[in-house]
Amino acid sequence: MTSLKKPPTMSDVAKLAGVSTMTVSRALKPGASASRATRQKILAAAETLGYVLDSTAAGLSSGKTGFIAATIPSINNGNFADTVRGLTDGLAETNLQILLGYTNYDATEEERLIEQFLRRRPEAIVVTGGWHTDRCRRLLEMADVTVVETWDLPENPIDEVVGFSNANAAKVMVHHFHDQGYRCIGFIGGDTTHDPRGLSRRQGFVAALAELGLETKRLVAAGRPPITMREGASALRDLLAKWPDTEAVMCVSDLSAFGAMTECQRAGLRVPEDIAIAGFGAYDLSEHAIPPITTIDVSAYELGKLAAETIIRRAQDAGARPAKISRKIDPQLIARKSTSRAE
Repeated sequence: MTSLKKPPTMSDVAKLAGVSTMTVSRALKPGASASRATRQKILAAAETLGYVLDSTAAGLSSGKTGFIAATIPSINNGNFADTVRGLTDGLAETNLQILLGYTNYDATEEERLIEQFLRRRPEAIVVTGGWHTDRCRRLLEMADVTVVETWDLPENPIDEVVGFSNANAAKVMVHHFHDQGYRCIGFIGGDTTHDPRGLSRRQGFVAALAELGLETKRLVAAGRPPITMREGASALRDLLAKWPDTEAVMCVSDLSAFGAMTECQRAGLRVPEDIAIAGFGAYDLSEHAIPPITTIDVSAYELGKLAAETIIRRAQDAGARPAKISRKIDPQLIARKSTSRAE
């Protein structure tokens, strides 16, 4: 019977390199105090043995754990993936790593994740959105680390903010529809109890219609987020069954907009000649759809980069009174064929 292999220890490295364990410890830490020749000999021994420094033990002595925690609602959403990519790229020149958790659009799950993260003593926490359970908010407020809320502009931020107004972004789309001459305009979203950002888009949509003197009743909730193409298609069916004279539809995401367009094809409706369809998020899919889908670009990658810059700035200002800064991004309308009036 073969015995299980034991991982190499720091003592094993020290023995092979012919130095003390303390010297190995000093040589393998950032800002090593050992001489170059000694460090190279120790690194060669570690490489030979396949030794990896236990950063947890190092963190306990230095007070630095070397990671930040981040929560996103979904791991299969291109926008949130871009934000994580921006965060990763923004931290590339640091020694910080990302511990990622996804909430599945569930505030209670976010609370559980934050509690788990805090037990591991992260150096910063990045969360999606500005709405949290009361307990989650207290945990974040008392955490004594940099907290960055993204994808939103909360009225009462916990700490730092990098985001945009979802309501104002929806208003931009409504005014685009209005400028194109559409007056009977509908909205496809999800269950707003699980998606505060979707709720803000819906509220902005309704407010813009009211300001323009248009009716605000054409609202369909497609189900629990994240809203898929299938749900976008079924929601468009429901919307047109109730309001067959609808001229244009804003969807809470590009995925649901694509689904709505496929339903138009099944129903024999031309886009945009018979009905205009728009999305949200500037996914690649919206650019390459036929016709290309009008959308809102929220600079998801840039959100992550700015969050990383915020974390780095706060680390550099350690010991000083933190200067909390809200970094606001202005979403941009990308007008495409799916909403242009036929000439």
